[in-house]
Amino acid sequence: MEGKLFDSELKVMGVLWKEGDCTAKHISDVLKEEVGWNMNTTYTLIKRCINKGAIQRSEPNFLCHALVQKQEVQEAQTNELIDRIYDGSADKLFAALLDRKKLSGEQLQKLREIVGTLEDE
Repeated sequence: MEGKLFDSELKVMGVLWKEGDCTAKHISDVLKEEVGWNMNTTYTLIKRCINKGAIQRSEPNFLCHALVQKQEVQEAQTNELIDRIYDGSADKLFAALLDRKKLSGEQLQKLREIVGTLEDE
């Protein structure tokens, strides 16, 4: 994939990640309902995603297929955030997240499990 996906492009990708392959018209209908975009706006964003290599479009009916997985994009954008805002330090990001929000016992347990898994690797 070439370049970063912007928030508006991520909305287009979100429809594909949630619903799987679908037509450009269906993506447009979903985003009109969710965010009020007209068809031209959505089609422009689909074209940008195609140009970046995130979507493949085929016939019939301009069927769209996600070429990148949600997890790949999340990982790339998380790494960018860590590098740009937290000087490449994941522990600073983690500390900031924990400091901002009170976590439930269940959420804390899940974090302990994740850290335990990382320690075992």
